[in-house]
Amino acid sequence: MGDADIQLDSPRQFTLAYSSSLSARQRRAIYEGQVRSFLEASEVLEIEEDILDDILDGFEGFDEEPNDDVLGDQGFLTMRNLDYDAAGNVELLLPYGFYVFFGQQEPTAPRWKKQQISAMQTHLKLRGLGSFLKEYVISRATPIPELLCAFNIYLCEELQKKMPRTLLYFLQVILSRELQLRERLSQYSTIQDAVELISSSRRILILSGAGISVSCGIPDFRSRNGLYATLKEKGEYDLDDPQQMFDITYFKENPSVFYSFAQQIYPSNFIPSPCHRFIKLIEDNGQLLRNYTQNIDTLETVVGVRNVLQCHGSFATASCLECRVRVAGSVIEREIMQGQVPLCKACSDSGNTAKKPRKGRRKRGKRQDSEDEEDEPLFPPWIMKPDITFFGEKLTDTFEASLELDRGEADLLLVIGTSLKVAPVSDIITHLPHSVPQILINKTPVKHINPDIILLGDADRIIEHLCEKLDWTLPPAKAGQHLNVEPSSSKKRRSQEPVGPAPKQVSDSHVWLFEGADGGKWLSDFEATHSDGASSSNTAVNVSSPQSPVETPAEGPRGVKKARAS
Repeated sequence: MGDADIQLDSPRQFTLAYSSSLSARQRRAIYEGQVRSFLEASEVLEIEEDILDDILDGFEGFDEEPNDDVLGDQGFLTMRNLDYDAAGNVELLLPYGFYVFFGQQEPTAPRWKKQQISAMQTHLKLRGLGSFLKEYVISRATPIPELLCAFNIYLCEELQKKMPRTLLYFLQVILSRELQLRERLSQYSTIQDAVELISSSRRILILSGAGISVSCGIPDFRSRNGLYATLKEKGEYDLDDPQQMFDITYFKENPSVFYSFAQQIYPSNFIPSPCHRFIKLIEDNGQLLRNYTQNIDTLETVVGVRNVLQCHGSFATASCLECRVRVAGSVIEREIMQGQVPLCKACSDSGNTAKKPRKGRRKRGKRQDSEDEEDEPLFPPWIMKPDITFFGEKLTDTFEASLELDRGEADLLLVIGTSLKVAPVSDIITHLPHSVPQILINKTPVKHINPDIILLGDADRIIEHLCEKLDWTLPPAKAGQHLNVEPSSSKKRRSQEPVGPAPKQVSDSHVWLFEGADGGKWLSDFEATHSDGASSSNTAVNVSSPQSPVETPAEGPRGVKKARAS
């Protein structure tokens, strides 16, 4: 469920006041601690620009160094730093360094009964975040600050006054963390364990992202060299924000900007990667429950995968903004490749000229047309748009319906080529029973989940290594052609040499490093806590980091991410 689906019109008011025993300095520290904690959470749950601005509104001096006399080493409050008395005026709580603030007086918080809290937690974990929001925020109209109290989170006075969408973000942060509290299954830790799980499972759920298509020549969106960074660096499309390229309001006002660029990401001649072919192979073996993909390139379909859900839509079909007729994506392929705005043939042939063409409008922050040109007609309203879910568009009901069917059926979860920061795919892992084994295959760690086996590195190389161990042979792929794959039982073991250098196990843990792994600070910290005499002699793997080699990995400055509605 996206923010656009939720209307926050609670008739009841609810306010938590600071304790009168707190000094102004302590109140400021509480305010600062909570702001920093919610922004830290943006590494897990991406945050939209307007919500970020709202959180920081009225928070002067945020970029200054924290006051060490008040804040702890991690930028959060502690009882010691606040110098509270033995009665405990501040209590440290998980997650994300959030704190409950009692002061000398009890807060004016509702006395949630244990059975009510238990019912909330059960609803959340059994039916998911979307259902929880519908029930408690929409149907029951419970004020969000009051709901947060049930999870031991007491918003300070300043944050209680933020706009409804910001309050919803606060709630989603806390609920997401509740759903992510999973203990890894310790019986699985090796590559051989991963091989046996893949071989023996019969209902594999695969979550895939941009990382499986990068080797095909399709850029991802959010990496240092990704699509948004490239758009921002080149600046050739005169966008206030690179994400405007996929904003539905901006598209309706000026579709020519999107179509002048769309050919660069249109899946016309891309060859499916080993990861795509691996998913196809699993399906042909009768082991695929469903592939939930965040990608819009349709390469899963090109390679022949049938049971795939394109969560963010795709170029496979296109619809008219006026009459809503839907056609095959190939119908508008010529216009896309020529950088032209495709129009609906049905509307054009019917002589639908009663409605005036759309007029030039102001973009957010910049003017596209001059004052003299504002009334000049630019294009008719019957524009064809690929069925990609743009920012500001609602998702279909297919996702929730499919997840409801799949969540109790999966016997293995494979996460391939995604950092799981973008809804709705990011929510799937929190809906599955904790007993379902989880394997992560990705270039970088995913910090907010706890997979049973972590395989870091180039996804294609990891898949090829697993196929070597499975005695599976990936079929060749050709652009735009479906693959015919024999069942794995008839495959013969390949006689070629092992693919790439041997992977390296991090100490005696469940983390394995393949060629191209980018562990950053997470890997450095993980190695430090698992360096109990384990051998690290196998250094054949090239583990890259943006700023330093694997021995002393460093992580670049953390930026605040933006949510993707699509």
